[in-house]
Amino acid sequence: MDKPTIPVSPTASQTTRMSYRWHVLIWLMVGGIINYLDRASLSIAAPGMIQELGLTRTQIGLLGSVFAWTYAMMQLPAGWLIDRFGAKRAYAIGMIWWSIATWLTGVVGSIAALVAMRALLAVGEAPCWPTAAKITAAWFPAKERGFATGIWDSSSKWGPALAPALLVALMIAFGWRSLFHVTGAFGIAFALLFLMLYRNPRDSQRLSKDELDYIEAGGGGHERSLATSLLKWRWLFVRRSVWGMILGYFCTIWLWNIFLVFLPLYLLDRFHISFAQLGAVAGIPWVGGALGEIAVGYLAKKLVDRHLASAIGAKRLLIACCATGAGICAVALPFVDSLNATLVLFTIGLAFLAAMIGSAWALAADIAPTSMVASVSAIQNFGGYFGGAFSPLVAGFIVDHTGSYALAFISGGIIAACAAPFYWFMARKPILEDVEVARG
Repeated sequence: MDKPTIPVSPTASQTTRMSYRWHVLIWLMVGGIINYLDRASLSIAAPGMIQELGLTRTQIGLLGSVFAWTYAMMQLPAGWLIDRFGAKRAYAIGMIWWSIATWLTGVVGSIAALVAMRALLAVGEAPCWPTAAKITAAWFPAKERGFATGIWDSSSKWGPALAPALLVALMIAFGWRSLFHVTGAFGIAFALLFLMLYRNPRDSQRLSKDELDYIEAGGGGHERSLATSLLKWRWLFVRRSVWGMILGYFCTIWLWNIFLVFLPLYLLDRFHISFAQLGAVAGIPWVGGALGEIAVGYLAKKLVDRHLASAIGAKRLLIACCATGAGICAVALPFVDSLNATLVLFTIGLAFLAAMIGSAWALAADIAPTSMVASVSAIQNFGGYFGGAFSPLVAGFIVDHTGSYALAFISGGIIAACAAPFYWFMARKPILEDVEVARG
């Protein structure tokens, strides 16, 4: 059963005073776009790095894997720190850290130094998504979190969508190092603004009492700390729901990382398009990802509003359907011969993948006890990136040794489809803090 909430709907006269919570998503959207511009810089800069530094595609895959491994390992301490000390400071400090690492990537010139910079980037980026999940849990009632999460998590698709046009133009004009300098500087500036201006719901002077009451009635309204919780952090690892999210997210991120690192290179290698053409077409699939995630988040809200499914049940159902769709698209990619058909499959596949990711983050907030939203979100993310870290390296190795991306996409699609049973059969029940404490 889902956590009990009291359904409270605003009246028409209250509507104008009941919408401020949606403005908070702007912070999370912009921060997420910066986050993924920094990640996507590698895939755009890869041709220039290969030419100037003599890197192989396996080494490009290694850089993607080093980031993912470090990012995964840092999820566990990051989630605990966020729940212990608060989302605001963790988000701002993390962004400043990763932006400095991004800027320095444009300075170094050896594979060893690039590996170090990708590791430092991952350390800084680790708190970003768990803090966003905790902020969403505080600012939104449970029934709206899927839609809200779909909006801010779509930034992880808007970033790669914008990256080709923006970063290719920078690269043509100033070289591949400029990509890292510009995105790094922008991130530092945004982090300082966030630190100065963001407030929690109960501290915000712009949030009306009616809206705060509505949020609190739906299970949000404040950010609980681990310091006030009686539930032991280690107990999370004996919960079936948590392991369902870990394994399901592993399957999701395996394919996601292949697309993130190799989509531009695949278009260049398979269709021999120019670098200028790449800037025009490589962002199209990510737009589909962003729109697909928002649409599925809205669908989850409608299923709950019409009493067709619980908040948890709606997300599980949609994840299972989208996992199947993403798998089919990935398996079909090697069997199409035109650029347009390939872009269609990438776009639809990324729409399904993005919807899975957004729904998974919202599901973590529904399943977690209030004091551990960041921790449960981070544990799920740990599972995804620890296992998914292998996929860029494996894909790069396959391409270098077979001359084809076929096996990488087919195996990635099969793995992505396996997310469906993990989320459907295992990630079923919320963790109720009072019950767990009583058992302990």
